[in-house]
Amino acid sequence: MKKYRIQVVVFWLFFSLFIFCFYGVFYLASSGKLGEMPDFRQLENPKTNFASEIISSDNKVLGKYYFNDNRTPIDYDELNPKTIEALIAIEDERFYSHPGIDLKATIRAIVFLNTRGGASTISQQLARQLFVGVRSRNIFQAVVQKIKEWVIAVELEKQYTKEEIITMYLNIYDFGYYGDGIKSASNIYFSKEPKDLKVEESAMLVGMLQNSSYYDPFRRPEITRNRRNLVFNQMEKNKFISTKVKDSLKQLPLELEYNPQSHRRGLATYFRSYLRGFMKDWTSENLKKDGSKYNLYVDGLKIYTTVNAEMQQYAEESVKEHMKNLQKEFFRQNDTLSTAPFRDLDEDQEESIMKRTMRRSERWRKMRLLGRTNEEIENAFEIPTNMTIFSWDGDIDTIMKPIDSIRYYKHFLQAGMMSMNPQNGHVMTWVGGIDYKNFQYDHVMQSKRQIGSTFKPFLYATAIDQLKLSPCDAFPDMIHCIEPYKYGNPEPWCPTNSSDKYGGMRTLSNALANSKNTISAQLIDKVGPKPVADLARSLGVSSNVPNVPAIALGTPDLSVYEMVGAYGAFANKGIYVKPVMVTRIEDKNGTLIYQYKPETRDVLSEESSYVTLNLLEGVTKFGSGARLRHDIPEDERNYVYKNVVTGYPYKFNNAIAGKTGTTQNQSDGWFIGMVPNLVTGVWVGGEDRSIHFEEIAYGQGATMSLPIWGLFMKKCYESETLNVSTDDFDKPENMDIVIDCSKLKPIEIEDESEDINDLLGIGN
Repeated sequence: MKKYRIQVVVFWLFFSLFIFCFYGVFYLASSGKLGEMPDFRQLENPKTNFASEIISSDNKVLGKYYFNDNRTPIDYDELNPKTIEALIAIEDERFYSHPGIDLKATIRAIVFLNTRGGASTISQQLARQLFVGVRSRNIFQAVVQKIKEWVIAVELEKQYTKEEIITMYLNIYDFGYYGDGIKSASNIYFSKEPKDLKVEESAMLVGMLQNSSYYDPFRRPEITRNRRNLVFNQMEKNKFISTKVKDSLKQLPLELEYNPQSHRRGLATYFRSYLRGFMKDWTSENLKKDGSKYNLYVDGLKIYTTVNAEMQQYAEESVKEHMKNLQKEFFRQNDTLSTAPFRDLDEDQEESIMKRTMRRSERWRKMRLLGRTNEEIENAFEIPTNMTIFSWDGDIDTIMKPIDSIRYYKHFLQAGMMSMNPQNGHVMTWVGGIDYKNFQYDHVMQSKRQIGSTFKPFLYATAIDQLKLSPCDAFPDMIHCIEPYKYGNPEPWCPTNSSDKYGGMRTLSNALANSKNTISAQLIDKVGPKPVADLARSLGVSSNVPNVPAIALGTPDLSVYEMVGAYGAFANKGIYVKPVMVTRIEDKNGTLIYQYKPETRDVLSEESSYVTLNLLEGVTKFGSGARLRHDIPEDERNYVYKNVVTGYPYKFNNAIAGKTGTTQNQSDGWFIGMVPNLVTGVWVGGEDRSIHFEEIAYGQGATMSLPIWGLFMKKCYESETLNVSTDDFDKPENMDIVIDCSKLKPIEIEDESEDINDLLGIGN
């Protein structure tokens, strides 16, 4: 008996010592004696980097800004219940019953040396992700880390509910391919939100939690599928699914819909690039309460924009559809051109452009950073290199000299497009080019090109506002000269019509519809260039518009952004509304930190703006924009219509005001079109002004730009969710200016080739 008493005493001594050491180690760990531990405040607010989201007006995520963590947190109720069931089944069967440490699983792991499954609970895994880090290969350090996990897991259980722990864990895990968190992973692997995941998709993502780099569905699809099927087994074991369902699910392949998320891919890439600059300025001027700056890439801001995702998709599709077709014709016409894609240049000018472009290239910049001399870099541009180049039929892997690739890319015509609601200034679409990955220069705001006849409405509006002219007022179609120095012009200024045809009288309506320079010269002589330039500036044009007569023909270089904003006032009863792209910004907690305030000003009278709209409607009825309305029999369409003008005919019959513009040598083609609640501007041209079509039939705005507008509007009108107007423009109740030319006396004309009275219905 005495013998057994000693054994019992020894047993209890050792047991007590074990308990003392066990709790002692816990005490040492929790008190920080075994290394730094998170304090209460850190547990309340775990430090995690969150991507900032760009949200469209129709509540779609356009893109994100992030460094290494593409993480967007979601709430528990945004998770699919099957995702939660799969997680519990494979990772922590007793999650809802343990206090952070699963004692049964821990003892099993110690006894069987982890051969029958691990012991880490979801709480422990969260603790490791948040505070402990990657398991050390040093045994002693690994043991210390494990003890820390236990301690932190218990503390997390005290601080948070079970639902919050699950949500935090799924929000923080890195699923690979910039899939930081369940929301990003769902979008990247399956192009859907977490709530919409199917059970087999949930099971695959949950299976990846063990090791996302190993269970990679792209590099190791079969292993990943087997892991997913193991999740199904566990879900059946825990009675989340039936055996029949499990067996059918296990037969399914991995059906991925890969949607890579990067700054150079996705929707509205050019707009997102502009927005990055906007946010850089905003974060410099608007600080946090503690005086520190917001970090766009880690602070999880929500940036609510005016861009409509559906409309943006239609805009990008329309640009792609037309430009792909137009480019084929441009390549065809350059086949036999020795200086292609340049025209009208001598050898020295051509070499100057190529060298200038070479020195602006990314390849040049990188080689300069490596310390290479200019001569070494220029020689490197002559060495054939493996590269992937852009084409409208997909990227091409090839071997090419870098200098030849510069010339190849110069062949591509570029485009810029922007849409805006004229009543509130909300920018609905923004397409800055044909492919952001390869052409990152933005042709909406950065690029400023000569605008041609699209400037003429500013001239006509000034004349109408000052002189109360009517669309029915007629002027002689003859060359008009402005004498030297009258408006600062050192030489006589005598513009000619592009057709070199003259004669008879032309109403303002007909003159604008057909872009007659002779009439523009007479109008600028009557009102003077300064009031016209002042009007443009009042309409938001910030670029230089000189006070010279030549502006009547559209010589200033302006951006698509400026032109769309300015035209918006015509559709908004003479009130200019500054274009707005961001309506509000929230921090990661949903606190409002920015709210935009509209900027408006009265510029034109309601009557003057409506008369200008009436003139611009004439452009689409019987002028250079008439192809938007009228059908032409197939056998009467020329080569341009059949092979370049995509989607023709459009057959619109609603109120459309618009203006085409074509600059010298067809370097720039413009079209700006308006309906009551949407103004859209389109520019198309080469990167350099020496890159253009030889013939005006191809290079005019009606061929290069108008088709994009037509395609875009057709898509918008076919949409069941967009409410793009088909109504007439609002007419002022009391008008002094006559716009109904049918009530006027017929005009005496000399030009027998064109009866303006029949064209306009005068006297009929």
